[in-house]
Amino acid sequence: MRQSRKLDHIKYSLSLADGPGISGFADIGLIHNCLPNLGWDELDISSSIAGIPINNPLIINAITGGAHDVTTVNGQIAEFARLTNTAMAVGSQYAALEYPEVEQSYKIVREKNPNGIIFANLGAYATPRQAQLAVDMIDAQAIQIHLNVAQELIMTEGDRDFSGYLINIANIVERVKVPVIVKEVGCGIAKEQAKQLAEIGIKAIDVGGMGGTNFLAIEAARSQIDIYPETLSWGIPTAISAVEIMSVLPRHVDMVVSGGIRTALDVVKSLALGGTGVGMATPIIRMLHEKDIEYTVNWFNNLLHEIKCYMILSGIANIKDSAKVPVVITGYTKEWLMARGIDTTQYGIRT
Repeated sequence: MRQSRKLDHIKYSLSLADGPGISGFADIGLIHNCLPNLGWDELDISSSIAGIPINNPLIINAITGGAHDVTTVNGQIAEFARLTNTAMAVGSQYAALEYPEVEQSYKIVREKNPNGIIFANLGAYATPRQAQLAVDMIDAQAIQIHLNVAQELIMTEGDRDFSGYLINIANIVERVKVPVIVKEVGCGIAKEQAKQLAEIGIKAIDVGGMGGTNFLAIEAARSQIDIYPETLSWGIPTAISAVEIMSVLPRHVDMVVSGGIRTALDVVKSLALGGTGVGMATPIIRMLHEKDIEYTVNWFNNLLHEIKCYMILSGIANIKDSAKVPVVITGYTKEWLMARGIDTTQYGIRT
């Protein structure tokens, strides 16, 4: 069952469009700096997540693994990650804990990218022992614990009991030997839950907001069921979730922004909202599937070039400085945040 699900996730992530929910980045405006006082060689796009240095702010986020037929896919992603010196995460490793014969679909990532930054991945129901096994399986530098309640509810075979997740994650944090990153998978994280997660000792939160690859739509397509558009639009738009999280996040906890990141401008906006990393998955996998590694590497290098262009245009010298530049928040995003008691004017007057 898990193996067929993994194959379906790849199939439908490549065939279905983003949405119908929006990411909210259209409501985020960066201020042009006509006197940036910067040279191209001064720009620094290196960053860190959960205390782990990364060469650039992009992370190839979790999407697959756990089936023999996706071993090649994960191998391609790992090779791409090696060639671009980019951090990556594997998909949920629970399948390999149940069925050791599919471990190779994950282990190939470390074989192809022996010196790379790789994150393990499990659901919040996993035990601390299982979490450490997932880390050891691929010699991971950190582990993502994913939250996907809405996706599980759509799945015919999905979980229906979500009690005790916070305590369970706290136990994983206490006993696993690497930093723990908690991520949503497309419905975003609100400030209340972000505060709870930060208090139990996690090292980073991945927004995983609405607006990108829609796992509710994927599960509906898998089960061949019709779902109302309003259900498919359930969640918190990525840009809104990022601001909510940052309103309560302690300085020692990092934020990764993911969910509908499609352009270099989306990346720089995410960094300006406080992210130290930006997650992307489907665009890279689709390009590897439709083109080849060489084409995808060239596209990615052009993306990094565009990111640097927007950094200069905004007066940003490095990733840390990104969160200091003024940002104008308008529209539905502003209305939401004001209703939630978050003052958006503070973003517009940053210097």
